[in-house]
Amino acid sequence: MPRSAHRSRPEATPYVDLTRAEWSALRDKTPLPLSAEEVEKLRGLGDVIDLDEVRDIYLPLSRLLNLYVGATDGLRGALNTFLGEQGSQSGTPFVIGVAGSVAVGKSTVARLLQALLSRWPEHPRVERVTTDGFLLPTKELEARGLMARKGFPESYDRRALTRFVADIKAGKDEVTAPVYSHLIYDIVPGEKLTVRRPDILIVEGINVLQPALPGLDGRTRVGLADYFDFSVYVDASPEDIQRWYLNRFKKLRQTAFQDPSSYFRKYTQVTEEESLEYARRMWRTVNLPNLLQNVAPTRGRATLIVRKGPDHKVQRLNLRKL
Repeated sequence: MPRSAHRSRPEATPYVDLTRAEWSALRDKTPLPLSAEEVEKLRGLGDVIDLDEVRDIYLPLSRLLNLYVGATDGLRGALNTFLGEQGSQSGTPFVIGVAGSVAVGKSTVARLLQALLSRWPEHPRVERVTTDGFLLPTKELEARGLMARKGFPESYDRRALTRFVADIKAGKDEVTAPVYSHLIYDIVPGEKLTVRRPDILIVEGINVLQPALPGLDGRTRVGLADYFDFSVYVDASPEDIQRWYLNRFKKLRQTAFQDPSSYFRKYTQVTEEESLEYARRMWRTVNLPNLLQNVAPTRGRATLIVRKGPDHKVQRLNLRKL
């Protein structure tokens, strides 16, 4: 066979690549249950989303996830039948992971999915948690010398986060998680989030697709992503994400940072250019290295990769088939 024939052979991939139009057509006749006002409330600061985006991108995704939930329930039933455990594990929550860089818009994606999926009659109880609640408290980060690496995998209590999702997956009646405040930039002492037997749990965070670390004995342990039934990676170019990050910082400086209790209030007391220089430094020394070293390498572990263009609009989607 000529050498040129080898070069023209398409690269093998477990994903099917879909344009926006191809994906949008897959919503079939799924009705749009959200109003423009509801979408506006769900939209994150600096994110650009409207009813067309919800109809074209997130409505087909909610339909796909509804099919996944039904198929997963059927598979669990078949496994229980095989094991002779009829009735066991009934109502096991379906867990979805949403990953992506800081400022890429993954929180908006998670909130939209929660709103859309809860409208399906088969699974009205949809809960959403962010991994921020499992960041180590500031005192602990300072003691470990990790304040400059806040958001990196080692800045989280990964064991507690995995145990939290494992307990929900196991069907425990109540599972609690710490609460994080972006206002004080720390865990809120004594405050807990309680999750009670959801039909679907959405776990959103920059590092949720990280593989498990090996144990002291060298054996691979069960990681957070091993409990996911479906996962979404929100993707964009680092250049676009940086621009969104800086734009969001400017808006926060004019709004939330003005609160006297805000950790970042000091950046309202200097010029805009001085505050933006801090934001650029944070992007350059923390967020970009974390994206390139830890977040982006997990993209290939996702069930669905949602690729955004410079205007925050989704352009292409890659859905895992194999």
